[in-house]
Amino acid sequence: MTLTSQLTSVPTVPLQATQTEVLRMIQENASLNASLWVNIALAGVSVLLFVAMGRGVESARARLIWVATLLVPLVSISSYAGLASGLTVGLLAMPAGHALAGQEVLSPWGRYLTWTFSTPMILLALGLLAGTDRTKLFTAITMDIGMCVTGLAAALITSSYLLRWVFYLISCAFFVAVLYVILVEWPRDAAAAGTSDIFETLKLLTVVLWLGYPILWALGSEGFALLSVAITSWGYSLLDIGAKYVFAFLLLRWVAANERVVDTVTTGTGAGSVASADD
Repeated sequence: MTLTSQLTSVPTVPLQATQTEVLRMIQENASLNASLWVNIALAGVSVLLFVAMGRGVESARARLIWVATLLVPLVSISSYAGLASGLTVGLLAMPAGHALAGQEVLSPWGRYLTWTFSTPMILLALGLLAGTDRTKLFTAITMDIGMCVTGLAAALITSSYLLRWVFYLISCAFFVAVLYVILVEWPRDAAAAGTSDIFETLKLLTVVLWLGYPILWALGSEGFALLSVAITSWGYSLLDIGAKYVFAFLLLRWVAANERVVDTVTTGTGAGSVASADD
């Protein structure tokens, strides 16, 4: 088997492949197909679990965190269904200079839709937990969206290998801004808000797992093509499981057990502050 066939793991078909043909290619690649359906199943279980966990939450702030967190698996199950059906998967001819130059590569670009709509909800929940101010919350969310959109551009460009990496670096620059807010700004807010114990755990989980995404992009078929499409897909799926469902479970469990603490957190003006319980 050639290197190209190992990396793409799909038969050669025209770039104008129909949705039915793309679906057939996904289903014929058992490992790739499984990486999508496992995530769909876990997202479904997470939705049911999180609905049950949030039934007893009553305060406005805690419920807002719960809704934002619940949206994460809801977005994921919708987006992964799009991938598994072939709706948001296409074939791209890699540009000159790429390891697979001129070859047709299966591109699950729908993952970027998942991240564009789900990761802002993660940041919203994390920012609310920290009691951060609106400016920091807006900064983190908009930089995150910029990161996802430019990442999509890097994945879809077929005219220039150099431009793929240019957009990749722009996406990483947005990511650095997000990391700064999470690692520098929000820990101070969380300490003032009295939620630093759970925030530190979620911060570490988020940062470590989110760093895996640009690494996988660089190693996968979109970058240096050192990993197959199926292996890359499993990598993304496992990162999603940890960064979304495990993150959400830990957050909701803490919020449900510490609703009074969450309810006393108020939006800060430069740092999180705690209101009195009687306010």
